[in-house]
Amino acid sequence: MEPVTYGHTGLVPDRTDHGNPGDSNTPGNPGNSDGPGIPGNLPPETRSFVGRRAELAWLRAALDPDRGPGAGPVRPVTVVGVGGVGKTRLALRAAAQVRDAYPDGVWLTELSPLRTSGLVDLAVMETLRLADQSTRPVIEVITEWAHGRRLLLILDSCEHVLADCARFTAALRSRLPGLRVLLTSRERLALPGEEVLHLEPLPVDGRPGADEDAGDAVALFAERAAAAGRPLRDDDLTARATAVAVCRRLDGIPLALELAAARLTELTLDQLHTRLGERLPALPSLPDPSAPPGTPVPSSPLDLLVSAPGERPPRHQTLRTAIGWSHELCAPLERLLWARLSVFSGGFCLAAVRQVCAGGPLPQERIAALLDRLVAQSIVLPDPVISARFRMLDTVREYGADWLHALGEERAVRRRHRDHYARLAREGCAEWNTGRQVAWCERVLTEHANLRTAVDCALAEPDGEKWSTAVEMAGHVGFLWRHCGYLREAQHCLDQALAAESPPGPGRTLALWSRGAVAILQGDQEAAANWAVRCADAAREQGSPVAQVAAVYLRGGHLALTGRQAEAIDVLAAAPRLPVQDDGFGAAQLQARLALSLAHVLRGEFERGREVADEVRTASRKQGEYWCGAFADYLIAQADLARGDIRAATSGARTSIAGHALLHNTVGAAMSLDLLAAAVVTAGDAHRAARLLGIGTRLWELTGRAQMDSPDLIATRRTCELRVREHLGDAAYTTGYRAGLAMTYDEGIAYAAGTQ
Repeated sequence: MEPVTYGHTGLVPDRTDHGNPGDSNTPGNPGNSDGPGIPGNLPPETRSFVGRRAELAWLRAALDPDRGPGAGPVRPVTVVGVGGVGKTRLALRAAAQVRDAYPDGVWLTELSPLRTSGLVDLAVMETLRLADQSTRPVIEVITEWAHGRRLLLILDSCEHVLADCARFTAALRSRLPGLRVLLTSRERLALPGEEVLHLEPLPVDGRPGADEDAGDAVALFAERAAAAGRPLRDDDLTARATAVAVCRRLDGIPLALELAAARLTELTLDQLHTRLGERLPALPSLPDPSAPPGTPVPSSPLDLLVSAPGERPPRHQTLRTAIGWSHELCAPLERLLWARLSVFSGGFCLAAVRQVCAGGPLPQERIAALLDRLVAQSIVLPDPVISARFRMLDTVREYGADWLHALGEERAVRRRHRDHYARLAREGCAEWNTGRQVAWCERVLTEHANLRTAVDCALAEPDGEKWSTAVEMAGHVGFLWRHCGYLREAQHCLDQALAAESPPGPGRTLALWSRGAVAILQGDQEAAANWAVRCADAAREQGSPVAQVAAVYLRGGHLALTGRQAEAIDVLAAAPRLPVQDDGFGAAQLQARLALSLAHVLRGEFERGREVADEVRTASRKQGEYWCGAFADYLIAQADLARGDIRAATSGARTSIAGHALLHNTVGAAMSLDLLAAAVVTAGDAHRAARLLGIGTRLWELTGRAQMDSPDLIATRRTCELRVREHLGDAAYTTGYRAGLAMTYDEGIAYAAGTQ
């Protein structure tokens, strides 16, 4: 039987866009490269960049990796400014200009989707593709991986997690001389030695012969006006003067200019100028979502609660009022949708908006048209990569969140958001062991920020309600995250949800199983044993035979990976053979058989192991799933190698790597790379084997514990390494190994697949 061929071996396309000059809040896809052979995830610019020559020169000098050698710990660089002033855009432009100086990459970590403290380290791990794997302290994992590397880390939108960012930066700066940290924030970190660039709005000067940079605000406004269909002619001095007046009234704040220019699709330049004059400075009245357009509204409800208008920083007040003016020009239902959209994190699609935002005066059938109106006004931005997906800039979203709070709808809409993503996770688990598995994996990656926000919302409920929702939701989300590569995040949410006793039921059993399954892939076998006992008790209490088979996987997998193969075979072989379900427990059924195959293979019973793995592969094809099928291909290839069929072993290992890469399973891909190296050296190509071992090491570094701490897998890997050294000698082996170690994740997968 020929191994199944999986689709592509690449990762999901980068989903980051920072085209607007205001603050951004779209997280990048972790681990993508800036281009062929270039590590990092720096997004491409999608709109022109205007001005900031002096600021860019200052940042280039501050980010010079060779600046001040021997001068002590590296100083963090922080770009500070009000919301909407263009901190993110400037940081990304500067990082792009110095990218060649950082051979290990420029890495952007977007922090605005974080809703709770304590997650900055984890967000950085996700960015570096170290995410969710090991059980060691996060800072230790990052430090170990980054040691000896030269890279630039950008922490964007730090103000709401400022203490965490300061702690994280301080912990790294003295340990990693090759690391530079660039931050954007509305406040400085206040760390010793911190270099701060206070970013001012764009200068406004319409005088003939003025310095080139003096008219940057007008240049930006003119460019956006042209995009809105209202180009400014150079010979129209009256229009030019009006544009200058508009830019002065908006204090040259880029986001305010963007929002104003978007209104030129409906207003003339003179009308825009007149209306701005009527609305600035700040608007005084309380919010009324039913009021018709033109009714005065406050720049922000929370502004009124926090301070008197005269006490607010003038430019902050200007921006908030400019956003409030845009808000005032929206129709009542557009305002209400804007407020409700603020509960989303990282982005949203129309279907989710219909489920979360409809209700009361806002019917579902009106959502699509209202969303189009907000896009036309630049309140909502289309995602540049994923069609029919949208996002909001931080400052605009915060304004909507202020209104949602003032309207008294915050808790209700956040609960609708929670319930929508709870349903999504439940559906994903119900269809995981089917032909929709890959599609669900991609959806989980796309909705990661929203799923995290929804779990946080469930965990924040009062105790009496928490255990009726949080445990079940954590079980489903944790299961999906475990299978899509977010092991540490799955561990985090499951540990919180399972911290106290909760009512028995399928949701709690799945949560316990998912937590134990996370521990197995993390190589934390002691924890896996503890969770296996708790899961078995819950499955018996639930009375579900399939859940009991799932619990057997945890016990048997733990025994197999800790070297007790005979015990593992006894436990796993005794599990009843029940019809395989389509859901998460069905996937666990297949994984119990995989653990039995692994125990036979590690014991040297290759033919029996192959038979069991072939059963799993057949069942995998029948179900249409890939996750277990890729592990089955690995085990069959192990048996093929043992009986001397090198061609079949090589083909099977490559097929397994492709399947694991399709589902972002770093552990599975690393195991298959070790096997492929052994097959390749047996075939006589020791140079390629050395590179494959280096690639495998890079992937195991991402998991935290090489070979899942299995003594048998560790011994097998060492035997392969010794054989390659014997063929090449130490010098040639080291050269090849380092070449593989230096490859990016995508390059390594492509090389293993034979496409490089």
